[in-house]
This record gives sequence, structure tokens and C-alpha cells, in this order.
Amino acid sequence: MARIGLYFGSFNPVHIGHLAIAGYMTEFTGLEQVWFVVSPHNPLKKKETLLEDHHRLYMTQLAIGDNDRLKASDIEFRLPVPSYTIDTLTYLKEKYPKHKFCLVMGEDNLYTLHKWKNAVELLKEHPVYVYPRPDSVKPSSAILEQIIKSAEIHFVNAPIMDISGTFIRNEIKHGKDMSYYLSPTVWKYIREMHFYEK
Repeated sequence: MARIGLYFGSFNPVHIGHLAIAGYMTEFTGLEQVWFVVSPHNPLKKKETLLEDHHRLYMTQLAIGDNDRLKASDIEFRLPVPSYTIDTLTYLKEKYPKHKFCLVMGEDNLYTLHKWKNAVELLKEHPVYVYPRPDSVKPSSAILEQIIKSAEIHFVNAPIMDISGTFIRNEIKHGKDMSYYLSPTVWKYIREMHFYEK
């Protein structure tokens, strides 16, 4: 049974930090593949800086290129919005019964699990691979402690990547060359489409 890591995010835009983390997971953990699960735009929320779903998916595909250990997934585009991780996992388990799905997340997200829908049930079946975020603060929560104790959690020593989509978008808006933070194909597409310039 193949272990697949699910890396959820808006990927707005996908950058070298995302790729470094996904690459680390496939090379240094028991995960055979990492799927970038591109989150859909929530129609109930006003997010003017969030590009259309298909553009973010396409940029993720461009970034991955021909790496067969990474995959861009639009699975949540076809599910009800807002999308809950437990619902996505239920759908994926039915669609791919021979895969063992795991979650890939930053340490900051780990400490929000007590706010997730059906977190205990979710983590009973799905291991979690956690990469470091030095500014993460673990809240005092008995529920969170219970969830973490009962889950299969792997803390991995991935390199700390202090790069954010917000930083990249803001600096593009200010006319900065952000090519070093993005795959060349993604940077080319952003320039051609004039994304994040206004």
C-alpha cells in the first residue's frame, strides 16, 4: 500500500519553499509521493489576491514538471465548499483504496487541529508528517493534547523555509524581481499573465 502525503494549500503562488518541503518528504520519510492539494476559492470569502483555481493548479503543475513523485491535485475543486479535510480524505479513500493517505503540514497547523472538523476520527486513520515552523506556539488545550497523543505524528527535520506567498505577492506588486523564490516556469507564467502586479 503506497503512502501518499497530502499537502494542502492555496499555493498562491507555489514557491520553492513548497517544493523543498515536498521533496524532503519523498526523499527522507516513508512517503512515496506527495500530492499538492490545491484549495478552491471559497465563494463566501472575499479574497481579491487569490488567483482563479485553474491558474494556481496550472502553476503547481508547472513547478512540479516531470517529477513523478509529486502531483498537483484538483480534487477539492469538485467537492462542496467550504472543503473539510475529513471529507476530502473520505472521498480519496473511496477513489484510491490501495493508497494510505497521510497529511503533510507545518507545525503551526498541527496546533490548530482541535478546531478541525472530526479531528480525532481523521487522525485515527491518517498519519501526520510535520515540518518545523519556529514561530509556532502550542496553545494550552486539553482537547489538542488528547488529539496529538492519540495520533501517529512524525516530526521531520526538514529545512526551515521562511518564504510565504504573501511576501512574494507583495514584492511583485512593488516591482521586485522574485524569480529566485519561484520555479523558472512559474515566474515566466506570472510575468506573462501580469499576476499580483496590482
